[in-house]
Amino acid sequence: MNTEFEDQALHRYRRMAWITIAAVYLLILVGASVRASGAGMGCPDWPTCFGQWIPPTSEAQLPSNYQQIYAELGYAETRFNVVKTWTEYMNRLTGVSIGFLILLTALYSWKVRRYDRSILLASVAAFVMVGFQGWLGAQVVGSNLQPGLITLHMLMALALVGTLLFAVAQARRGIMATQSVTKIDPRFQKWLYIVLGMTVLQVAMGTQVREMTDFIARAQGEELRSSWIQAMPWFFYVHRSFSAVVLVSNLWLARLLINSLGWSHTLTRFTLGMIVVICLSIITGATLGHLGMPRLVQPTHLLAASLLFGLQFLIWMSYRHCRDSALSSADQHRSRQPV
Repeated sequence: MNTEFEDQALHRYRRMAWITIAAVYLLILVGASVRASGAGMGCPDWPTCFGQWIPPTSEAQLPSNYQQIYAELGYAETRFNVVKTWTEYMNRLTGVSIGFLILLTALYSWKVRRYDRSILLASVAAFVMVGFQGWLGAQVVGSNLQPGLITLHMLMALALVGTLLFAVAQARRGIMATQSVTKIDPRFQKWLYIVLGMTVLQVAMGTQVREMTDFIARAQGEELRSSWIQAMPWFFYVHRSFSAVVLVSNLWLARLLINSLGWSHTLTRFTLGMIVVICLSIITGATLGHLGMPRLVQPTHLLAASLLFGLQFLIWMSYRHCRDSALSSADQHRSRQPV
């Protein structure tokens, strides 16, 4: 492949992939907002909404016995609410739009297949995953928002983000090859794996807290929202306290990078961005815990956790590319030395 053409194709692919990743994060925020607002069953059927491709705008547009119809299908408490219905419908439209963006990303990856075949494979995998995610969304609606399926739906969204970030990182491999890590603190790699493990643990506990929140909400009702925290089990308090450990560990990681690579290195900038996201997660988590679980804060807290996962995954991939490039250069240098 011509080098100039390859560079242009990679640039176009990276731009398209970044747009798609941002759109996926938007969908995570929108989906979390739908869940927090209680609009998840605003459309009690899928892919239509109240049996229509374009939802009604008033109850008068529905059959007079629509509640009985849906009660027989297992949705006894179905009641048309125009705000909740259109909130859920816009969530679905956003998901469909992202499906098209991921398709475009897969098409753009075809032109860079000779540079790195894994970019094409990851992009196609992301397209398949978004189809599965759509099917899973239908199962969530069909189960009347069963908590376990909602969590799986969220984890699939993170897996989709990870797949796209892998493809972008592979497309940025040449960029990271110019970033020297020969002077990096030898403790960095160990600490990177430690903070990655902490994030996985923290997200797992957060998922359990969210499941418990749904259980308490169904048991106590929305009107007692401010008392939900008092009904939380022990792992909620572990999750809340562990956030300080995560923050301190990542600050130490940033210190190692700043002292060894400086402020301008890409890995340092990614890590500082990660600390900002952790601070946002802690602030929103504290707000939820001390101010009665306000609705609008829940989606922001979930988005912060999702961004943290994405940034740490990108840091890990970028570091690997820097390290592999440095090792490759060292091997080439040794091979040129006279025996």
